[in-house]
Amino acid sequence: MQSPKYSSINFDLADAITTSTAVREGNVSAVHVTKAALARIATRNHLFNCFTTITAEAALADAARIDEEIAQGNNPGMLAGVAFAVKNLFDIAGLTTLAGSKINAEKPAAIQDATAVAKLKQAGAVLLGALNMDEYAYGFVTENSHHGATHNPHDLLRVAGGSSGGSAAAVASGLVPLTLGSDTNGSIRVPAALCGIFGLKPTYGRLSRAGVALFSSSFDHIGCFARSVQDIAIVFDVLQGKDDRDPICTHRPAELVLPQLHQDISAIKIAIAADYFTKGAELAALAAVQKVADALSVTEYVTIPETYRARAAAFVITASEGANLHLDKLRSRPQDFDPATRDRFLAGALIPSSWYLQAQRFRKWYRDRVREVFQKVDIILAPTTPISAPLIGQQTMILDGEEILVRPHLGLFTQPFSFIGLPVLSLPIQYPNALPLGVQLIAAPYNEALILRVAAALEAKGIVSAPVIFKG
Repeated sequence: MQSPKYSSINFDLADAITTSTAVREGNVSAVHVTKAALARIATRNHLFNCFTTITAEAALADAARIDEEIAQGNNPGMLAGVAFAVKNLFDIAGLTTLAGSKINAEKPAAIQDATAVAKLKQAGAVLLGALNMDEYAYGFVTENSHHGATHNPHDLLRVAGGSSGGSAAAVASGLVPLTLGSDTNGSIRVPAALCGIFGLKPTYGRLSRAGVALFSSSFDHIGCFARSVQDIAIVFDVLQGKDDRDPICTHRPAELVLPQLHQDISAIKIAIAADYFTKGAELAALAAVQKVADALSVTEYVTIPETYRARAAAFVITASEGANLHLDKLRSRPQDFDPATRDRFLAGALIPSSWYLQAQRFRKWYRDRVREVFQKVDIILAPTTPISAPLIGQQTMILDGEEILVRPHLGLFTQPFSFIGLPVLSLPIQYPNALPLGVQLIAAPYNEALILRVAAALEAKGIVSAPVIFKG
C-alpha cells in the first residue's frame, strides 16, 4: 500500500529523487515507473521527435531486477527506478552508436555501455533509449536531415537547441526526468536554455567520456539535464570518479555535491559578465541575467578581455579537430553527410595548421586572463543564448540591428567558457506567455559545488524553475 506521504504525487512526472525514494521505500515499483515512462514516450514522442531508439524490453528487465533487489532487502542505488535516456553518441551495449549520422548506422553494435551509462545503471537508473542530436554533435539546433528535427515543447514550431536537443526536449516535456548530453561549444547549455530546464557542463575532464563519440577531443565534455538542481547534483555525484578508459578524465578525487547543496552562499562572490556579454543579445536575455543578479543582490561587473577572439579561436580549433576525425568519409562519402555538417567540416579541413596552432597559443593566454578574474570573484553570471528558441528552419536573426546567421550565433555566449573547460550550469528563467531563456553560472575549474549551491538558493526563492511543459 502506498504511504500517505506519496498519495498526492504523480510518479509519471515526479523528479528523480522523489521517484527513487519512493521506489526504494517500496511505495511504487520500478516496473510501474518504467511502464509509465514508456507509455508517455509511445503517445508523445511523435510530437517532439526526441528518441531515435527506444529500449523497452531491456528497460523492463532492468526495472524488474531493481524490484527484486528491493524485495530481497538490498539497496539498488540512489537512482533506483528512475528513467533516463542518453544522446545517441553514448555507447549502449547491443546498439549501434549513431552520433546523429547516416554513416554510423552501418557500424557494428557497441559491445559495452559508455562509462556514464554504466554508472547510472549501477545507481539503479533505468535506460529507456537514445536521443536525437545534430549530426556528429556539430550544431546548435537539432535539425537533423537523417532523423528529423526535434521540436521544442514550449512551441512545436521552434527548435529545441542543439546539439543535445533530444536530451533537453525529453526532460522539458516530461518523457523522462534525466538525460545525458555532450557539450563542445554549448551543446548542453543552449538546448537547456531554449527548453527551459537545467543543464550542467562540468569541468573539462571531470567526467568520463569513455564510450562517447567525440567531435572535438580538446573541447568535449559530457553532462546532464534535469528539472531540478537536486537531480543535477545527484547525477553529477554518480558520474564522478577517474576512469582509465578515458585518458583526460582526471584523477581528482570525487567531491560529492549533494551534501553541500543547501549550505549558506552569503560568502560567495558573484559578478555579472560585462562588455562582450552585454552586446549582441535581445533585451529579454539581458533582463534574465539581471533577474538573477537582483535575486542575489549582485551589483559588481567584471570584464574578460578579448572574449570575441576566444570565440573565434574556439571555432578554428573545433572545426579543425572535427574535420580531422571525418576526413576519410568526407572524401569517399560526402553525399551521406547532413549537408550543413558536411560543409562545416569541409571548411574546417581547409584551415591552415598555423591558424590552429595560433588558436591553441591564444587559448593558454585567455585561460590565464580568466584565472585572474576568478581571483576576484567566485562565480560569473552571463546569458546562455542571445535569443529564445528560433523557428525550425529559421536561417537568420536580427541582433543589434544586424542580420546574422542563427546556427553559429546561438553559441555566442557559451563558446568562450567551453574554450577553457570551465564548469557551467544553465539556469531556466521562465516568463508567463513567453519562451524561456537561460542564465549561465560560471566558476573556476572543479567548483561545480559552488554553482549548484547558488542554483539551489535561486530555486528555493522561485527565481529559477523547470516545470514539465506538456502534460496532455
